[in-house]
Amino acid sequence: MKLLHIDSSALGANSVSRELTRRTVAEWQASHPGTTVEYLDLALDAPSHLDADSLGFRLGPDAEGLTDAQRRENAISERLVSQFLAADVVVVGAPMYNFSIPSQLKAWIDRIAQAGRTFAYTEKGPQGLAGGKTVIVASSRGGVYSSNPALAFLDHQESYLKTIFGFFGIADVRFVRAEGVSMGPAAKDQALAAADIEIRAQAGEAANEGQAALRA
Repeated sequence: MKLLHIDSSALGANSVSRELTRRTVAEWQASHPGTTVEYLDLALDAPSHLDADSLGFRLGPDAEGLTDAQRRENAISERLVSQFLAADVVVVGAPMYNFSIPSQLKAWIDRIAQAGRTFAYTEKGPQGLAGGKTVIVASSRGGVYSSNPALAFLDHQESYLKTIFGFFGIADVRFVRAEGVSMGPAAKDQALAAADIEIRAQAGEAANEGQAALRA
C-alpha cells in the first residue's frame, strides 16, 4: 500500500494541520504495517500557479511544438499527477485560509486536475478516473463552522475538497477536523483531543475494512 502525505500550511512547527497529518499517517502505518509513505511539502515545493505555459496538459503527439518553458511545466504536472495516481491513500493537510484552502494546495490541485488522467468528459457528463483511493483531509480552522449554521456558508475549504476529490471519482473522502483552534488554549486543546479520537477511529475503521476484504 502506498500513502501520499501532503502538507500545505506555511506555519511550520506551529501548524495544527501538520500535527494532524503526522498523527494520521502514524496511526495509519500502525494499523497497516508495510505501508510506504511519500511526502510532499507544498509550502516548500509548490508548483507555480497556472499560466499560459502550464495551463493544459499534453502527451504524445500533443506535446510536439511545445516551448522549453511549456515542456518544463508539463513535466511538473506529469510528476505530480503520476504521484497522486500511484497512491492508494492520500493524507492532505488543509488549514482554512480566508474561508478556503492555501493557494499552494490549490496550485497542486490545478496540476492534478487533468482531463484524461483524473477525470474525463463523456456524453453523459464528467466521469472521475481516480476512484478506489482513500483521501483523509486533516482540516484545521480557527473558528467553528461545522456545527454553527450561521457560519457554515463560509466554508469553502472542506466543501471544495470534497467536491474536487469527488469529481476525480473518489468516493471515500474523510475529514479529521480540529476547529476553534484560535479561540483560546482550552478550545485548542479540546479540538486536538477530539481530532485524536477521530484519527484513531479512521485508522481503525480502515483496518477493519481491510481485514473484511481479506476474509471475503
